[in-house]
Amino acid sequence: MIIEPRTRGFICLTSHPTGCEQNVINQIEYVKSKGKIEGAKKVLVIGASTGFGLASRITSAFGSDAATIGVFFDKPATEGRPGSPGYYNTAAFEKHAHKAGLYAKSINGDAFSNEIKEQVVNLIKEDLGQVDLVIYSLASPVRKHPNTGKRFKSVLKPIGEVFTNKTVDFHTGNVSEISINPAEGDDIANTVTVMGGEDWKMWMDALQAENLLSEGATTVAYSYIGPEVTKPVYRNGTIGAAKDDLEKTAFEITNDLKSINVNAYVSVNKALVTQASSAIPVIPLYISLLFKVMKEKGIHEGCIEQIERLYSERLFGGDLSLDDKGRIRIDDWEMREDVQAEIAELWQKATTENLSELGDLEGYSNEFFNLFGFKVDGVDYNADVNEVVKIPSEQ
Repeated sequence: MIIEPRTRGFICLTSHPTGCEQNVINQIEYVKSKGKIEGAKKVLVIGASTGFGLASRITSAFGSDAATIGVFFDKPATEGRPGSPGYYNTAAFEKHAHKAGLYAKSINGDAFSNEIKEQVVNLIKEDLGQVDLVIYSLASPVRKHPNTGKRFKSVLKPIGEVFTNKTVDFHTGNVSEISINPAEGDDIANTVTVMGGEDWKMWMDALQAENLLSEGATTVAYSYIGPEVTKPVYRNGTIGAAKDDLEKTAFEITNDLKSINVNAYVSVNKALVTQASSAIPVIPLYISLLFKVMKEKGIHEGCIEQIERLYSERLFGGDLSLDDKGRIRIDDWEMREDVQAEIAELWQKATTENLSELGDLEGYSNEFFNLFGFKVDGVDYNADVNEVVKIPSEQ
């Protein structure tokens, strides 16, 4: 079939297997071009199929020749209906990892569930014995609690008062004002339950209970802080409460596993176009301005550049450069004073009429479509493509 992008709001309803594979190949080639990283050799990535999780898996495998197990929740293709981009990404990753002689297996299912944790535990026991790096990169709006069966939904809301500011529809370039009502009832608690640190801790406990963590292992979860302009709706909002909980959990995990010298860290990453960030009002406008400024300064990074730098310079580079709250700050280039000062100035000026000049809306839009395998250089989108692709380790 010929697959074209079909969008509804901030979601693309289709994805392209060839485009997704080319995206994965491009990331692999970037990591290989940067040289070897003396990193972990047996790696579990929870949330491994898109964004930072996929970049972590690629960097582990092709930067450090690591054996990787990836966990994700994605929809396979059926005849006439494309699969989700994460499914195609994983199929491509495994294909190229196996071609390079690397161990790579994947488990597709709800990472919040006890059943998937048990499957992963058994697979590590059978194939790897232990792991020395655990990446936690889940981004889900909903969590069914594994012990109670209760379903929790996260919300993106400010805390205390209505938040009003600019946003942009990145499909049309229309800049408008948006107001978001504050959290109410159990909104904060529910968001913390979905996006906080409880599940990360459950994963580490499950691995430790079966002696699957090697001496001196590391675990990293990903977070974001962001600029002043997004603080009311992001870092000081419901999601920020969840991120605070995630950061607190890092210390709990480190303390609980000190007998085997396991260290848990939160890495604060740069703002990037992901399926999750596209859904957050205000963020697309901020990112389009950020891209423009950082590209002009020659310091722009995508997911793979960020994670390769995290691995080579911080995690395995001998200098974690932790901030005063014990976090790794790989958002250091984004948060540079000169970068933020320019964005703050552009933010005041940005309108529908001038955004194409002030910002990089085209770059934002291209990266959004890239997530789904579209607008990728070198791919013939007029060609027939087989939508039914299988993940090698699932066959």
